[in-house]
Amino acid sequence: MRTSLNAARRLRELAEVAGGLAVDVLVVGGGVTGAGAALDAASRGLSVCLVEAHDLAFGTSRWSSKLVHGGLRYLAHGEVGLAYESAVERGILMTRTAPHLVRALPQLVALHGKQRDSLVMAGLRAGDVLRRAAGTPRSVLPPPRRISAAETLALAPGLRADGLTGGLLSFDGQLIDDARLVVALARTAAGLGARILTRARVTELAGDGARVRDTLTGDDFDIKARKVINATGVWAGQLVPSVRLRPSRGSHLVLSADAVQIGSTSLTVPIPGETNRFVLVLPQTDGRVYVGLTDEPVDGPLPDVPTAPQSDVDFLLRVASSVLQRPLTTSDVIGSYAGLRPLIEQEGSRSADLSRKHAVLTSPDGVITVVGGKLTTYRRMAADAVDATGLASNPGRTKDIPLVGATRSAVDAPPRLVAKYGAEAPQVVALNRPEPVFGEITEAEIAWAYDHEGALDADDVLDRRTRIGLVPADRSQATKHLARFAT
Repeated sequence: MRTSLNAARRLRELAEVAGGLAVDVLVVGGGVTGAGAALDAASRGLSVCLVEAHDLAFGTSRWSSKLVHGGLRYLAHGEVGLAYESAVERGILMTRTAPHLVRALPQLVALHGKQRDSLVMAGLRAGDVLRRAAGTPRSVLPPPRRISAAETLALAPGLRADGLTGGLLSFDGQLIDDARLVVALARTAAGLGARILTRARVTELAGDGARVRDTLTGDDFDIKARKVINATGVWAGQLVPSVRLRPSRGSHLVLSADAVQIGSTSLTVPIPGETNRFVLVLPQTDGRVYVGLTDEPVDGPLPDVPTAPQSDVDFLLRVASSVLQRPLTTSDVIGSYAGLRPLIEQEGSRSADLSRKHAVLTSPDGVITVVGGKLTTYRRMAADAVDATGLASNPGRTKDIPLVGATRSAVDAPPRLVAKYGAEAPQVVALNRPEPVFGEITEAEIAWAYDHEGALDADDVLDRRTRIGLVPADRSQATKHLARFAT
């Protein structure tokens, strides 16, 4: 079956389930966990329908740091099992399922004056032990090492030279784009027969199906299923009130590379007064730099699209500036974003200290809810949720299923396109639409988003098939070029 997602396929498959076609598994939520669950279930031979109220990766999945973590922070909290799980899943993504979407990112801790560099280095070495235990080769992720002040400045010229004694260099995984991972998961699931329906909002949920509204037409219909998986993340409790979560806001800033001048090396900056918390300064392949992230509890109603408050902006600028030659100011901020973590509630703990373990919960009426966890461990979360349905007679096998575009071989296409589309990059080039839409992004990429990646409007393209929308000025400039592509 074809992996392409588009408006025509959506209409056809929506008509099938609205017309009474029952499925084995209904997955609610089109983020990384929901898309992962759809792929896992479909790969085990189950019939699957995924419904998403907005677009693929509309919620928390697109607001991450774009990192595939090896679990070092969990190790510092004594969660050895979770740390090992993260290291294993990172290795699977980088070497088997999505090597085209994940690259090795150098991470630098600059040493200024007296710091607990021995303690930090011990942690980095422990992380490298996890890397080896997970079977990830050093050719993919080199081991950590101590470097001189001269080499530190050569890697990141924007660092403050005064008092610099050297640096600690390590490596972790970085996603080219978190939303692209979700789209790749959904398309791979579609290739195995899963029905992927965006703009389909669940209004009532039960253990044997859901009442759903097509938000494009306003029509309501029922989907019948043998089992239902609620993978709506931080919004899970809105559909299953018995699920209790402690939402936490993680904010990021978007800056131009010229404002920070750190090249392709990320910075790990200790937060004053904290033992195992850091602010990350993360260079991107598109000439931007992300600075994040916060960990603040959120009370009250949960917005569909969170925003970073000024207090988070000030905090991130202050900590990042502590190691830079030129302090950052609000005038350097060209964009920002925030995501809400679906942390499992634990009495008496602040959000920064809550475990990132996931949980699979079954409500009295049979709805299976999967919550908690991290983007890196989505595959394990998805597999556990599908296991909980009891429908599959065979174990999960997604660790060995390459996602759409996955390749470690040379691809005859521009490197920028290979980094986004992998083995499909030559097909994008073959569309022969080289006209620029914004920056290096061409009409071919926009057409590909509509014809193959499930985009239905300009927002889908700007905010989830590209990163243009992260910078308001860029979004405004690009929007006028996209109207002619609308379906």
